[in-house]
Amino acid sequence: MSASAVFIMDTSGKIIISRNYRGDIPMTAAERFARILTEEEDSRLKPVIYEDGLSFMYITHSNLILMAMSKQNTNPLVILSFLSSLVEVLTEYFKELNEESLRDNFVITYELLDEVMDFGFPQSTDANILKEFICVTERHQFKRAVVPQAMTQRVSWRKEGIVHKKNEVFLDVVERLNLLVTTSGQVLRSEIDGVLKMRTFLSGMPELKLGLNDKILMDARARAASGTGAVSRAKSVEMEDIRFHQCVQLGRFENDRTISFIPPDGEFDLMSYRLNTQVRPLIWVEAHMEPHSSSRVEYLIKIKANYKSRSAANNVEILIPVPSDADSPTFKTSIGKVEYHPERDCIVWKIKTLQGAKDFMMRAQLGLPSVTANDPTKARPPIKVSFEIPYFTVSGIQVRYLKITEQSRYQALPWVRYITKNGDYEVRF
Repeated sequence: MSASAVFIMDTSGKIIISRNYRGDIPMTAAERFARILTEEEDSRLKPVIYEDGLSFMYITHSNLILMAMSKQNTNPLVILSFLSSLVEVLTEYFKELNEESLRDNFVITYELLDEVMDFGFPQSTDANILKEFICVTERHQFKRAVVPQAMTQRVSWRKEGIVHKKNEVFLDVVERLNLLVTTSGQVLRSEIDGVLKMRTFLSGMPELKLGLNDKILMDARARAASGTGAVSRAKSVEMEDIRFHQCVQLGRFENDRTISFIPPDGEFDLMSYRLNTQVRPLIWVEAHMEPHSSSRVEYLIKIKANYKSRSAANNVEILIPVPSDADSPTFKTSIGKVEYHPERDCIVWKIKTLQGAKDFMMRAQLGLPSVTANDPTKARPPIKVSFEIPYFTVSGIQVRYLKITEQSRYQALPWVRYITKNGDYEVRF
């Protein structure tokens, strides 16, 4: 799981900064990677490239390419994950990671590269811990402090002696719905990407225990396997691709499905998950387009909120593609406002608040040139919908409890919030 060297390049493959950790590969080997970049088509490039006994593993960010090389039988996913963490560290230090910020911070970047990897093996990539002994000063300089105890103790992501005047924990359950619907209403793709985001302001070295309703299903599977019966699937959530922050005690989770952890101080993602499940469209969009000769086209857009009336979606935007040569738009709607964006070839229907179990309609007319090269009835890009529904999760996941224990036995306030947002939410037009 080691890398011989790490390179940060521009999009053409020109090296900006590099670090050779093992010395078993000539640094000129990076020229092979640059040649592959220029010769291969973008559609054929893969994140892992193997050539002449060398593995090139890379990710892109902004106008940069972060690439690691290895000649050993390494795990590419570990290295790709390390490169992603390196992007987060550099972004935390420089606020924005691009070629310019990198050239302005050469010295700091080299110091960080020495700390995040040792002889090709990934080490600590926690920016909060790194900032304790690689401190940025004015004029892009740095000063090195004593290595913090957190780097050598078991809980490397949290230092000792933290004190807060008010002890609080904020937990946001954020889900993004990816949906693709055909013109006939058939759902082709339905996926939920969820993440548990935490902000902790707790003194000392607290231990937290989190309980979710997905535990019901996991326990039910165990009981069904042993022949002792099962519980209703309607009360449970079946998660896939679960990924935890390093602070979670995985052994404890494997044994009894308890999410037990000593949290970092501040903001972090505790857990992410995915669900492949058939979901009814939260906001149903029905679109009709009627051309009138070759000089005018009319759109009729109907929307319906398919969630309970006590819930409401905020900042709803429905993006309807229109012909690129349309002009002279007129709109009529009973809710929100409609804008024509000629630079994006679309109409945007904006609704500040969309109450559940409600339906509305919008009518739009646009003029077309008398001679047009585009047929307004041909297939168009899909309609895209964006929204945010607070106090609601489409998967039904619930936080059953969030317990906080600490040696001093202080009182801490946990706050839990649910939010559902759009991901790639598209309706074919």
